[in-house]
Amino acid sequence: MTASPLHGLYQKSSLANGLRVITVPMPQVRSATVAIYIGTGSRYEKREEAGLSHFIEHMHFKGTERRPEPQQISETIERVGGYLNADTGRELTTYWAKVPKPAFETTVDLLSDMLLTPLFRAKDIESERKVIIEEINSINDSPQQLADMLIDRLLWPDQPLGRDPGGTKEAVSTVSRRRMLGYRRTQYAPNNAVAVVAGDFAHEDVVLSLQRRFGMWKRAKPRAWFPAVNGRRRPQVGVRRQKTEQAHLCISYHGLSATHEDRYALDLLNNILGDGMSSRLFIDLRENRSLCYEVFSYVSHFMDDGAVTIYAGVDAKSIDEAVTGILKQVDGVIAGVTADEMHKAKEMTKGRLLLQTEDTRSMAAWHGVQETLRSEIKTMDEIVRRIDAVRADDVQRVAKGLFARERALLGVVGPYKGEARFARLLEG
Repeated sequence: MTASPLHGLYQKSSLANGLRVITVPMPQVRSATVAIYIGTGSRYEKREEAGLSHFIEHMHFKGTERRPEPQQISETIERVGGYLNADTGRELTTYWAKVPKPAFETTVDLLSDMLLTPLFRAKDIESERKVIIEEINSINDSPQQLADMLIDRLLWPDQPLGRDPGGTKEAVSTVSRRRMLGYRRTQYAPNNAVAVVAGDFAHEDVVLSLQRRFGMWKRAKPRAWFPAVNGRRRPQVGVRRQKTEQAHLCISYHGLSATHEDRYALDLLNNILGDGMSSRLFIDLRENRSLCYEVFSYVSHFMDDGAVTIYAGVDAKSIDEAVTGILKQVDGVIAGVTADEMHKAKEMTKGRLLLQTEDTRSMAAWHGVQETLRSEIKTMDEIVRRIDAVRADDVQRVAKGLFARERALLGVVGPYKGEARFARLLEG
C-alpha cells in the first residue's frame, strides 16, 4: 500500500493490486458518496460490440453471490435513504452511491459485491437485453436525442467516439455472455479503476475498508481506447426525416481535448455564446426573435478530441432563419467578445465550480474522473487560476481557429427531404 501526501483537498493511496483510493475530506456534511470509476466505455468497443460496456453495467445490478436478486441490491441502499446508480459514457463507467454517513461500510460492502461477484445469469442477460433495446427505442422516439446522435456521427463517422454509449440494436441483440465476460475480465480490473470517497472520513479508515473488500480483486491488462479520426474539412450535413412539430438541429465544430492548453478559453467562449439565459444565442434567438424555446451550446472534452455543439428546437418553417441566426452569432464571437462578457463568463464559471464543493457526489466526480482518465488531479484553485488567466484575445483566437465555416457540421431532425438546402445555408 503506497500513499501520496495531501494535495489541496484530497488524499490518495494505492492498494497492492493497483486500485487507487482517493478521499475528499468534507467535514461539514453528513452524507457520503462512494464511487468506483472504471476506465472503460463505448470508445473501447469494436463495431460488433457497440453497447457492450453499457450492457455490462446493467448486469451488475441483476444479482450477486450474496444478493442474488436485484431487489436486494437496491434495498440495501434505499433502506438507509440513499441513492444508487451507474453511468456508462464514452471513456468511463461509474458506479456510485450517495448515503448518510453511518451507511458508509454497508455501501462499500455492496459495491464490492456488485463489482467482484456478479452472477451474469443467462436468464438475466436475456431479460436485460430486452430492457436495453427498449431504452434504444425510447431514444429513437426523442427528436432532440436523435439530433445529438446524428451530430456525433457527423463529427466522428464510422468510429466508436461517434456512437451512442447505449449501442445499436443489432449489436445488443447478438452479443453473447461469453463476450461480455471476456470484455469484463480485461476492463474491470483494479489497475484500471479508481475508488473515491467524499465525506467526513479519515483517509486511513477508508483505505482499510477498501482493502478488506477490494484487496482480492485481480489485476488484468485492459485494452486501449480507439483514437479519434478527424479528417473532414468541408461542411457536412445530415438529415433525419421525421414528422415532428418542431425541427431539432445541432450545429457542431471539432473542439479541444481535455488537456489542451486552450480548453479554458474555449469553455469561456462557450459560456458567452450559448450557456445560460444571458448568453448571446439565448438573447438573440429566443428573447429578441422568439424563434425557439430552447437554444444552448455545450462543450465536450475527450482524451484526444472535443466538440462545440449548438442545439435549438424551432418551428419547422423557421429552420432557415434559425440556422442563419446561429451562424451569425458564431461569426460574432469570431469578431470578438467584450470585457463585460469576459468578466461575467469567468465569474459564472468559477461560481459553478464553488457550488460543487457543497455536494459529495460532485466532489467525488471531480476527483474520480480526472484521476481515472489522466492520473492527475487539478484542484479547483488551479482551475480558477487558469480561468482568470484567459484574456479576451485568447477567446477570439480560439474562435477563429475552431469556427471556420468549412469546419461546420449540421444535423437536422424534422420533416425535410434532402440535405442540399442546409448545405447551402452552411456555405453562406
